[in-house]
Amino acid sequence: MTRTPRPSLFPSARSSDRPPAPPAVRLPRLLLRGAATASAALVLAATVLAAGFLNGHYEALRAHAVVAMALGGVLLVQLPAAVLVRRGGGPAGERGPWWPLAAALLLLAADGAQTGTGYERSVGVHVTLGVLLVSAHLFCLVGAWRLALTVPVPAPSPAAAEDGTGRLPRPSGTGTGTGPVEVAS
Repeated sequence: MTRTPRPSLFPSARSSDRPPAPPAVRLPRLLLRGAATASAALVLAATVLAAGFLNGHYEALRAHAVVAMALGGVLLVQLPAAVLVRRGGGPAGERGPWWPLAAALLLLAADGAQTGTGYERSVGVHVTLGVLLVSAHLFCLVGAWRLALTVPVPAPSPAAAEDGTGRLPRPSGTGTGTGPVEVAS
């Protein structure tokens, strides 16, 4: 009976298979992950504190306000991280995805509206917007962690890499010699 190897949780990738991502590409995406994680944790803490206030623990309202201010500060950090992710920095100079920047702008605006409705004591709007904000923060958290840290590097064409000269092979059937064709750059 032959035994088939089981897939590993940590597949070993040879260094030649996957080049390391340059720090310029990884750092903004790591910052975005950190800011999205912190903002999701703060918005969940705000819901717990709001529930404590509604249960009669009136000192939780002050902590709820402090968490809301901290959330605004984290979103101010998330915005430049999203700008850097959008800016790109990949091997071919391509831009990153647009959604982190749009999400950071919308979350910052919605957080400002949420804080304003809270201080105005508009409880119906504040609770409704709070539910929507929790959902939006969790969607951004999942999106930030699904965003790859490495930008795919285009693979060299196998024909150009066969002999290492960078020349393309002559098309078959032309009948004009057998050597490689030199391409002017």
